[in-house]
Amino acid sequence: MRKEKNTIIDYTTERFSAEIDAKAYIEGFRKVGDFVKLCQQCGNYGRRWGCPPFENGTLSIVNNYQKVRIYAVKIIPRDKNLPLKAANQLMEPVTNQLNRELLEEEKALDGFGLGFVGTCNYCNNEPCARIEGKNCRHPDKVRPSLEAFGFDVGKTAKDLLGAELKWSQDGLIPEYLTLVYGIFYQKR
Repeated sequence: MRKEKNTIIDYTTERFSAEIDAKAYIEGFRKVGDFVKLCQQCGNYGRRWGCPPFENGTLSIVNNYQKVRIYAVKIIPRDKNLPLKAANQLMEPVTNQLNRELLEEEKALDGFGLGFVGTCNYCNNEPCARIEGKNCRHPDKVRPSLEAFGFDVGKTAKDLLGAELKWSQDGLIPEYLTLVYGIFYQKR
């Protein structure tokens, strides 16, 4: 039997936030058709409750709100030569903390939060219940991403937060990773 050591990756974070009128954000940053096509290319499409396709009318829920707060967190690894396969290990502790914050703020604002792309951290590595045609085990916690609702996260990060996304080159984690999420609030 081979055991692998779970090494903690040293990193720092930077946080950014902005607030925008929900209608302006929807009109200026949302391209549902473009992003659904991208989502369809992913192996998680239709296999995770945080991913499309959604029930009819689900995408329109954001139209019920007047404002949106957008947040980004840059995760900056100290080691500049990390392989891309270490990205999830680098992001997991930050994502877990941000998920808690997102749910707390969503509740405080009586809003609707949109979280992160990736694997669900609530089912302890069990396959998503959606694969078996079952309801989500944690509907009180699982939130789709901004991308899953058709929002351009690259444009959002750059134009609203001044935090340009970076991409992997040569199989290494880029200079930093950026998580972008938001909360729609103040019902119409």
